[in-house]
Amino acid sequence: MSKKTQPRNTVSALTERPNAKVLIVGGGINGIATFRDLALQGVDVALVERGDYASGASAASSHMIHGGIRYLENGEFRLVRESVQERNGLIRIAPHYVKPLQTTMPIFSTFSGIMNAPLRMLTHKQRSTKERGAALIKIGMTIYDSFSRDGGSVPKHRFLTKKAALADMPALNKDLKYTGTYYDASVHEPERLALDVLKDGLAAGSGTGSASTARAVNYVEAAGTRDGGVVLRDRETGSEFVFTADVVINASGPWTDLTNQAFGGETKFMGGTKGSHIVVHNDELLEATKGRELFFENNDGRIVLIYPLKGRVLIGTTDIDADPSQPVTTTEEEIDYFFGLVKHVFPQIEVTRDHIVYSYSGIRPLPRHEDTAPGFVSRDYRIVDTPIAGLPDSTVLSLVGGKWTTFRALAAHLSTEATTKLGVARKVDTTGMPIGGGKDFPATDAQRALWVKSHRDGLDADLVEGLLERYGTRAAEVVDVLTDGPVEPLESDPKLTRAEVAYFAEHEQAVHLVDVVLRRTNLAFVGGVTIDLLDELADVMAGALGWTTEERADEVQRTLDVLRESHGVIVPLHTAAQPA
Repeated sequence: MSKKTQPRNTVSALTERPNAKVLIVGGGINGIATFRDLALQGVDVALVERGDYASGASAASSHMIHGGIRYLENGEFRLVRESVQERNGLIRIAPHYVKPLQTTMPIFSTFSGIMNAPLRMLTHKQRSTKERGAALIKIGMTIYDSFSRDGGSVPKHRFLTKKAALADMPALNKDLKYTGTYYDASVHEPERLALDVLKDGLAAGSGTGSASTARAVNYVEAAGTRDGGVVLRDRETGSEFVFTADVVINASGPWTDLTNQAFGGETKFMGGTKGSHIVVHNDELLEATKGRELFFENNDGRIVLIYPLKGRVLIGTTDIDADPSQPVTTTEEEIDYFFGLVKHVFPQIEVTRDHIVYSYSGIRPLPRHEDTAPGFVSRDYRIVDTPIAGLPDSTVLSLVGGKWTTFRALAAHLSTEATTKLGVARKVDTTGMPIGGGKDFPATDAQRALWVKSHRDGLDADLVEGLLERYGTRAAEVVDVLTDGPVEPLESDPKLTRAEVAYFAEHEQAVHLVDVVLRRTNLAFVGGVTIDLLDELADVMAGALGWTTEERADEVQRTLDVLRESHGVIVPLHTAAQPA
């Protein structure tokens, strides 16, 4: 792909003032949340991300905000308590994206695993027993409920015996003995939630361009060190510049060691594992879930999930040691594994490769774990003061671990470490603070209808309803943009308008067509990408970003390549009405 010649405004904001109190390297959810927290403290902070925001480990999640009931078996009670508290908090402060999720566990034995569980907790190794029985799961759910005493964010668990369980969910395997149902939470739009957190941070730094005290840019990588600063490279133009900061936060997730290596340091903090998922369009399976997540232990001891989402069913996940220097994709063996676990729970339902509309794989940012079994590696996080010879005048803090559920608490912790190094007092507590479009989000259907009616501004009600779903109450900002010009729906997907696609480029830093297809929308996730749609999207993006004819063609081809190589999606290059 040809290199751009002109720097973006977001890059110019860094080059015009190449310094800040804090530089964050890594624009996943934890880096972005730390950016927001520091900006709210009034700290001069900059963030760089080598790809698009939330495009690495943050894009490969199971779309869950959960307390981690299975972490109890690891003895990680502090993490479970924090996770449950943060889950409940996010339901309140980000209700536009985070919602309670009813979760059912099919159970096939009564006492299995109850003797081995303490040994698993002590040794962190998989024992010979291949499944946990009802007694052990009941104990775990009771403890889990005890962490949720916050006024009833989610209901308590319930157990059903076989007859009642099969009456409740008739498609389940008839060999089960019980089901246990409890509540966690889901995040249907994780990448959009990350963008919302980012926008909060940008809004907190008053000023424009280099005068802002909160600057963030994607497609800029930390390439090394020089003259006591971090060498930043604009991946769009290839230009480099040196950026200095009193504190450098390495929030690169699974790539933390590689980033430190680029800085000239040698660390061995990380030991991430690969997790893959497939998304299937299978109406029979979707109906069988009854709108609930199925979260259970497969017959090999691996905890897996079947999760109805956006009219599709998400199936995952694996837990395999991986090399972060190499790209990861969902393998044929993993797909066969997913089909097997569906058969374990719903033996009468046939799922085939023809049902798969999307697949994805990522590396979890887990700590180095030597001979500990991948499933028992801690999901907790820690912050390591990391001496780097190439940055003698900067404090480098490396983030090891972290997950979606705890991003707010982790950010507060990491921000506090940074402000302590700077000698700056914290002045804002983000606990209970609404995130972006979660502020004043309508809680009932009646309130939702009233919000839509009061914000239509001449637009179609269904259009505004869709914007409220995608942006929360920040939809009001999008409505303002749409009403500035003609609202023209896309021919290939009328739920989107040309003005909204332009908004992604002009207000959300979408740099490439693939950013729109994968992260600003759900188009790829649900299997909704066609060549006609890509052409329409590319036309709008070309107008907004000034692409040449050659660049526009490159963008379409790049998107086709990414969908095929990373997500198993083959987009036909002709419509059904045209000859092949």
